[in-house]
Amino acid sequence: MSTATLAPPAYVLDEPLLNRFRERAPIYDRENRFFTEDFEDLRAAEYLKIAVPTEHGGLGRNLLEYSREVARLASYAPPTALATNMHVFWTGLSADLSKSGDHSFDWLLKEAAAGEVFGNGHGERGNDLNGFVSTVDATRVDGGYRFTGHKIFGSLSPVWTRLAVWGMDSAHPDGPQMVHAFIQRDSPGYRIVDTWDTLGMRATASNDTVLEGVVTPDAYVVRVLPAGAADNFMLAAYTWIEVGFGSVYVGIAQRALALAVEGAKKRRSIALTRSMAYHPEVQHEVAEMVIALEAASALVERTARDWVQGVDYGDQAFLKLLTTKHVAVEAAQRVVDLAMRVSGGTGMFKSSELERLYRDVRCGGFHPANSMLAHEIIAKTALGIDPGEQPRWG
Repeated sequence: MSTATLAPPAYVLDEPLLNRFRERAPIYDRENRFFTEDFEDLRAAEYLKIAVPTEHGGLGRNLLEYSREVARLASYAPPTALATNMHVFWTGLSADLSKSGDHSFDWLLKEAAAGEVFGNGHGERGNDLNGFVSTVDATRVDGGYRFTGHKIFGSLSPVWTRLAVWGMDSAHPDGPQMVHAFIQRDSPGYRIVDTWDTLGMRATASNDTVLEGVVTPDAYVVRVLPAGAADNFMLAAYTWIEVGFGSVYVGIAQRALALAVEGAKKRRSIALTRSMAYHPEVQHEVAEMVIALEAASALVERTARDWVQGVDYGDQAFLKLLTTKHVAVEAAQRVVDLAMRVSGGTGMFKSSELERLYRDVRCGGFHPANSMLAHEIIAKTALGIDPGEQPRWG
């Protein structure tokens, strides 16, 4: 989409700061609390403005540069990387739309530069087609829309000031329409319900949001699209979010591999005169980890690079994006599983960083698109079947 020149990695976050994040990560996990200190450090480092264009007061990083940065952050503090990704992706897609001549999100870039925090309230129980249909009611009112329904996985719930929501306007004269909008923190008509007590990614605090007639003005309504339709906004959104997810899980895998290698060099066995690094099966499994990680990293990097260089995937776009995220998550889970095996049992203990990574990496399969939906869309696209065709099966 953009034809920006690709620069070598120029990281925003330095090692001392990242090491503080790594020290805090087990505390946040154990206490099941939001990463407040990390968040304030990231705000101070201007990381929240990483994708905001320089002319708006941001750091102006493109998707490829961000992908590398968030993978690095995830290798130190996965929940911190995952949750802030939900803010950054909004600024990134807005910046890319602006570069392409679509200025409908320029207001978001200005607000992000001024310190507003954008969260996601998109998840809905029983709806695997989030973004294309919705169980939330969006009713047209004077000067805006009223939203009523229940959202899950509400990212950055303790700190967002603008929450992205979508709902269905079933009474629209042109047929059911998906309404994409943002609600403001100080608006009446919604509740955040503390539901976040999970297997992994505990510090994200992605609580439920109950919409009880909250009204958002037209200024914060960003798209009204026919149900099931996609446009340049939806393409940019899925590009940033799927590459972002993939990068987070690549970062987790990178850390798991490093821990496995470090541990193998230290472990001893009565069957060996040297460390377990010389055990043939350990070497085999480390090789399997490297192979999986190299393949996933290359795919995430290529997808991000293609977007930055303006490669047009045409009707294969969602196939490419969902494949990228799926491959990255599956590879990360395999790498962490093998790292746990190579650990020889030390990874089972709560004091082990690997134990926490083992739980965090399980969450990748729940981010959209999940494995079942990814396979459906990828296969239908490859077979020339319209994924929106009804009925979906048979």
